[in-house]
Amino acid sequence: MARIAVATFQHETNTFAPSPATMADFIAGGGWPGYCTGETVFERVAGTNIPIAGFVEEIRRLGHSPVPLVFANATPSARVETAAFERVMADLLRFLSSMPGPDAIYLDLHGAMVTDAHDDGEGECLRRIRALVGDRIPIVASLDLHANVSAQMIAASDGLVAFRTYPHVDMARTGWRAATLLDTILARGERPAKEIRRLDFLIPLTSQCTLIEPAAGLYDALASAEEACGGWLSMATGFPAADVECCGPSIFGYGFDARALANEVDALAARASAAEAGFRTEFLAPDRAIAEAATIARTAHRPVVLADTQDNPGAGGNGDTTGILAELVAQDAQRALLGLLIDPAAAARAHEAGPGATIDVALGATSGLPGHRPVELRAEILALSDGAFLCTGPFYGGSRMTLGPMAALRHRGVTVVVASRKVQAADQEMFRHLGLDPAAFGIVVLKSSVHFRAHFQPIAERVLVVAAPGPMAADPAMLSWRGLRPGIRLGPLGPPFMR
Repeated sequence: MARIAVATFQHETNTFAPSPATMADFIAGGGWPGYCTGETVFERVAGTNIPIAGFVEEIRRLGHSPVPLVFANATPSARVETAAFERVMADLLRFLSSMPGPDAIYLDLHGAMVTDAHDDGEGECLRRIRALVGDRIPIVASLDLHANVSAQMIAASDGLVAFRTYPHVDMARTGWRAATLLDTILARGERPAKEIRRLDFLIPLTSQCTLIEPAAGLYDALASAEEACGGWLSMATGFPAADVECCGPSIFGYGFDARALANEVDALAARASAAEAGFRTEFLAPDRAIAEAATIARTAHRPVVLADTQDNPGAGGNGDTTGILAELVAQDAQRALLGLLIDPAAAARAHEAGPGATIDVALGATSGLPGHRPVELRAEILALSDGAFLCTGPFYGGSRMTLGPMAALRHRGVTVVVASRKVQAADQEMFRHLGLDPAAFGIVVLKSSVHFRAHFQPIAERVLVVAAPGPMAADPAMLSWRGLRPGIRLGPLGPPFMR
């Protein structure tokens, strides 16, 4: 039986976003547990759909003893502040140093963390851990599908395993896969061969969805290739809002048959490159999207779901932009539901007034982004909550949300759900716990890019992707890049980046 050190340090960094990640954000935790250390870690993650939970369950079944160090996860935002990064690393290394005789290390990482001081946050994390424990102890990590995998991450670890679904319904399953890799390394007493290939184009987030082509077919091929070489293969489609050299998609793998591994990774990279054109997508302007949704909703029996992708809190947005809300009001939309709009002041105002009251309120645009303005309207307060509820959908299922004061506000035919802490709208309980059934509306607007599909696509008549003004550009070519590697294309068949 091996003693395995276990830790989570996750952040997805949008270097173009308006707000940095502070230690307070890690303490709050967003949609996942807040910052904790020691035995509390396993208590808080038990039963959730996240990698560390799946790893711990499987590694115990395999007969090993996991030892918790730290759990740190903050909602996606701009760069992680140095003080926060150094605090988490200090705790992680202190607990690791005091642990008697770890035989291996498992890390639940994201793969797209950028800090004030380090463009490659995970690479720096792995480098420091490797420097502490030396080459004798194997290090395996799980990664998000949106990881920007760096050379340092590959060099400092012995195995990286990424999600295969977007929406990420296989997060715990990925932790399970990482456990089987680490168990195999321990049983064989040797390290596997490594291979990585990078793709030459950025992929928009909405095009990375594995429920549609070409991603669906590529991940099917990945599973077949893994079986063929007897290894552990991954495709990370990348997080296309991190202005760093390692940004972009990659295919990588580990195995004990080096030649077979290299052949399969080469074949997968060639197939993904050939599918480049298929990743192109169309984004609707808010006026066209609302008009089209209203037309469909007149005769449909299920809601038309609109993704407010450019203000997705899961990609660094603050959930406070009002482009689609303003258009809903301007077009006098009926049976429309929008959420979550993050506006602590508006939520507090609603709680002061109480259920059933009518208030004049200016909603949204709290981040101070240039050109963004709140929407002023008179709204009836339908319902209030403290923002504490249990999620039930395939993505957030098992997670206990603590979003602070929340309110459901109705202006004519438009209902807006306001929260005090940002998280992307990817679970129906965010509305249901306030007495609102999303399936009963004609139009449902969600501040999310893809994760919402796991719980909302089954009830949707149609899904429309909307490019309303916001900090997470749906088209990577629209961003002001500086740090990418020269030559990578700024989207499928897009222009190459030149410094």
